[in-house]
Amino acid sequence: MGADIKTIGLFGKYGSRASGGEITRLCKFLRSRKYNVLLDEATAKLVDKPAPDSLPIADIGKQIDLAIVIGGDGTLLNVARNLADWRVPLIGVNLGRLGFLTDIPAENMLPDIGRMLDGDYEMEQRFMLSATIQRQGKIVHNSNAFNDVIVNKSQLARLIEFETYLDGEFVNGMAADGIIIATPTGSTAYALSAGGPLLHPTLSAIVLVPICPHTLSDRPIVVSSDSVVEIVMTRTKDQRAHVTLDGQLNYPLQDEDRISVRRAQHSICLWHPSGRNHYDVLRTKLHWGGKF
Repeated sequence: MGADIKTIGLFGKYGSRASGGEITRLCKFLRSRKYNVLLDEATAKLVDKPAPDSLPIADIGKQIDLAIVIGGDGTLLNVARNLADWRVPLIGVNLGRLGFLTDIPAENMLPDIGRMLDGDYEMEQRFMLSATIQRQGKIVHNSNAFNDVIVNKSQLARLIEFETYLDGEFVNGMAADGIIIATPTGSTAYALSAGGPLLHPTLSAIVLVPICPHTLSDRPIVVSSDSVVEIVMTRTKDQRAHVTLDGQLNYPLQDEDRISVRRAQHSICLWHPSGRNHYDVLRTKLHWGGKF
């Protein structure tokens, strides 16, 4: 597929001048290899003039064959959601902290990307979630999430109450700080901090992780990615709950709102350097002990 790449979109960590310098360096490198380069408008503000051509992120997907994200996992999550409909593959260069998704160190950026553009890469498909909020029978919000959909409290030191359904079957009612519905990609994010299991990225599964449930027997459960998860808010009027997607999009909830979460229509295609090992990533990022 590398030979089919003609135009590459570049996306930097928003507001970061450090990413602007790396974008400029990468632009020069890609142009020397005769690629067309486009920047999204927010990224174009980070680089020195003359900047490459730029487009709004909502419009750039149909113009590019490959996206390179320079920042942290949060930057890649945002870009992935916006480009999902165009099925544009993504490469991540890490300027953040953990970097589960942005797995190319900045110091290796040019040689690693050069090899990948020459065809030396591994391709991985990861699914997303689609979340719909219904209020009094009408859809009031719909968004995708790459990591997780979180129903969470908005007020300090007060639990929210909700019911969980799977494929229309009642699972339980819960009083808790909230619940996380995560993809395998998101199992290394907030779900991990809340005590959820790590899922291999290739699994067709969704994990449901309660956040500080009042009944300690409420435990995380793993279900098929074909499942439809429904969260129905109860006694929410005075408790102020909200839905957060990937920690970046937020929507307030009301009493009796229904949040439906299912596998999204489109998946995300990630390119990794050849030889990447998922367990090497976990050992490095989570500081697991070495081999004895």
